[in-house]
Amino acid sequence: MKIRDIDLGEKPVLLAPMEDVTDPAFRLLCKEFGVDMVYTEFVSSDALIRSVGKTMLKLNISDAERPVAIQIYGKDTDTMVEAARIVEQAKPDILDINFGCPVKRVAGKGAGAGMLQNIPKMLEITKAVVDAVKIPVTVKTRLGWDNDHKIIVDLAEQLQDCGIEALTIHGRTRAQMYTGEADWTLIGEVKKNPRIHIPIIGNGDITSAERAKECFERYGVDAIMIGRASFGRPWIFKEVKHYLQTGEPLPPLSFKWRMDVLRREVQDSVNLLDEHRGILHVRRHLAASPLFKGIPNFKETRIAMLRAETLEQLNGILDHIEATFSND
Repeated sequence: MKIRDIDLGEKPVLLAPMEDVTDPAFRLLCKEFGVDMVYTEFVSSDALIRSVGKTMLKLNISDAERPVAIQIYGKDTDTMVEAARIVEQAKPDILDINFGCPVKRVAGKGAGAGMLQNIPKMLEITKAVVDAVKIPVTVKTRLGWDNDHKIIVDLAEQLQDCGIEALTIHGRTRAQMYTGEADWTLIGEVKKNPRIHIPIIGNGDITSAERAKECFERYGVDAIMIGRASFGRPWIFKEVKHYLQTGEPLPPLSFKWRMDVLRREVQDSVNLLDEHRGILHVRRHLAASPLFKGIPNFKETRIAMLRAETLEQLNGILDHIEATFSND
């Protein structure tokens, strides 16, 4: 699959843009495990043009993580154009526009998935951003605003006409948020539309290597994107890539190996930020790790993990887990 001249290979697997998750350290870790393209946390166009320090830091990318996309969101055309030009100076491989974020503070103000209620404005912004920059522009969106307005089949054509070079579709409506099951049937319809010639990337509920393979084969998408399933489990990309390439499950990764990866995630977060902010950032991802699912009486340990404030405390908890529960 190619996005302009960026060759992502056959059946590429992408890391979804996620706020407070896809920072540089996490992106590089996922890259190590085989992800084919990474996205930054989404960037507010309003904050970007005001040069808000925390937002500007989100533009920090490295050659080691390429190909990398920077994603922006907003509801004003001029602001989005100005932000796009700022992003282009950071030299990402791709600029992605977020028309899919469902959270109230974004969608409720008309940005992100909120733009699904104002399609003319969405198209105006998309066309203006495409015309403003020289790098490829892509879009990420949802099936529609709610169950009565699943407009993605027609919308995909309209966005393509604006000049975007790939489209990512999350198989839920904005009204669903992250509940219920992702519906891939409409993603498949978009892909099968003979008028669509840009790559279609499917997103939503890919939590296993087997499901990843099924999505490629059943719905014909050009690429898949994994988001929440990577929380506390960046090795999911290693599992998925191995299965797609060989048709065989990856031999089980030992408990100790996976614990070592989580320890690296902690240390990388601390190195990127500082001890206090790094621990605050990473502890909830550890607590959500499926590695700990099924461990009896784990609730107290999870609570302790979420309350840890120092590297010493968090490493002590991980030591306890490994000493108590490792069976390999």
